[in-house]
Amino acid sequence: MSAQQVILFVMQLSIFLTVFGFGLDATIDDVLYVVRRPKRLLLALLAMFVVMPLLALALDKAFEFRPEVEIALVVLALSPIPPLLPRKQGKAAGSASFGMGLMVTMALLSIAIIPLGATLMGAAFHRSFTVPPLVIAKLIVVMAVLPLLAGMAVAAFMPRTTLRIFKPVRLLANLLLPAAGLVIVWGARHALLAQVGESTVIALVVFIVAGLVAGHLLGGPAPRDRAVLALSTASRHPGIAIALASANFPDVHAVTPTIGLYLLLNLVLSMPYVMWHRRRRGVTAAP
Repeated sequence: MSAQQVILFVMQLSIFLTVFGFGLDATIDDVLYVVRRPKRLLLALLAMFVVMPLLALALDKAFEFRPEVEIALVVLALSPIPPLLPRKQGKAAGSASFGMGLMVTMALLSIAIIPLGATLMGAAFHRSFTVPPLVIAKLIVVMAVLPLLAGMAVAAFMPRTTLRIFKPVRLLANLLLPAAGLVIVWGARHALLAQVGESTVIALVVFIVAGLVAGHLLGGPAPRDRAVLALSTASRHPGIAIALASANFPDVHAVTPTIGLYLLLNLVLSMPYVMWHRRRRGVTAAP
């Protein structure tokens, strides 16, 4: 097993545990929250899977990217919401039910959206970029559906076990993903340092900030919903992004470090938005 495969496995394990942890605390109403509000769902689809792919295309036209950066933008624009996001949205005083429902709904819709989007983006970028729906379905089921259902089942049938494992599961999941991200960045530190000052960092910063702005503007009149959609639009699933890139371009090894850089920049650039939104809401402590 190569180093990249080990890192990807750790990321996927962290994602599985994170979604399992959400399942321990989720309800059916949370899962169906977005489905029961079609207008919010349409605005979320517009922000995440129309605005962001078009932005990736515009950035590619504006800058002369190396292949790995171009591929990273494509797979990030097509990837669904990362499972750590509902917790970040909670810290921003966002709607917990909206965040959970959006994560689940977008994950399921991605089974159809990602293959279609990959075909369209491949044509726009003049690349052979296709994703079989069964491949995406397997990723979504393994990393989103099964752990969520498993967590909800444990909470329903073994409440005492839920109380014992809830905090350890969350803690382990919170440690694994940042650890994998740090390993990615450290292993590719020389390549990443070479990108500093180049168009790569500028493009990733624009991608993240524009996602925050687009989601905030399309989030509707409720401030809590705006925070959820802003963070959802700017943040993408690193595990699925790496899997998409590896499946289509196995020879481009620098895509993973670029996605690692995106994760770090996203963390740094999202913090001011979270703090600003909390101050506007008058929130002094995370729910």
